[in-house]
Formats: sequence, structure tokens, C-alpha cells
Amino acid sequence: MDKTIDCTFDTAAGKFNFRVGVIITKGRKILMAKNPNDSRDYYYSVGGRVKFGESIAEAVHREVLEETSIDCEPDRIVAIHENFFRDNEGIPFHEISVFYTLKPNEKLAAIENGHTTDHGPNGEYLEWVDMDSSADIAVYPAFFRTMDFENETDVRHFIDIDI
Repeated sequence: MDKTIDCTFDTAAGKFNFRVGVIITKGRKILMAKNPNDSRDYYYSVGGRVKFGESIAEAVHREVLEETSIDCEPDRIVAIHENFFRDNEGIPFHEISVFYTLKPNEKLAAIENGHTTDHGPNGEYLEWVDMDSSADIAVYPAFFRTMDFENETDVRHFIDIDI
């Protein structure tokens, strides 16, 4: 099976995207990514597209390794996010994301603000964003602000429609 192809595809109505998100916490701070070259000023979850034939847990492991350079083990699914939006070019997207927590790892907690990811020259970097004291900062997905990931035991389902 070719695990190099992203699970994203065009349809007559727009694009479908299947991705994983990773929740790395330090108290109420969540490690998030930002691309300073993106015209939209916001932070987004560590994670990315699932590859065809790749399990969700494998995708989580790969994405964390790519973005932090740290080998981590997925722990459990905490949220499923259905997102309907338009990208920068106005193309409608139907995206499903599965969010995982990770097993405790001291190396992750030691990541410093400004850690660059392996996504090349786009300048993407990681930063700890405090969910309680940074209300003026745009965070995607928005439910990050309302969940207590360290104590939540159920899998939560969120739907955002912005089309």
C-alpha cells in the first residue's frame, strides 16, 4: 500500500480532507503551530493529513515526529472535529480531524517557543499558547479553549460550519 498519498481529494463540490491533530499540553498551555507567512493570523494544532493506508495512530506518531523531532507514543482519542470552511482561494472544504493526546514525554514539555518544524522554508514554528490568558489570539480549532484535556475522559464531537 502506498503510504505517501494524503487522504485529501477533490469533489465536484470542493475538497475533502482527513487529518489528525495532536494535543500537547502543559497545564492550560497547548503547543501550537503558526506560519508567519500565512495571511491569516492564527495558531493551529500540531498535526496534519493522514496518508492513504496509514492508521490514525501512525499518522499522529509521524506528524509529531515531523513537527517536533521527538519520538512520542499516541495515548487516546479525545475529540473528533468536523469542519466546513473555505480556504484562501475560496474552495469549500469538508474536513474531518481526529485529535489525540500523547503519553507523557518530558522532551515535549521542554520544547521552547519558536521551535521550527520540518516544513521547509515557510517559517512554521511552535509556541505554547495559554488558553486562559490569550483571548485576543486566534486559535484553531476553537474548542481548544473550552476543553480540559488532562481531565476529560470522553471523546467529544465538534462541528464548525463556516461556508
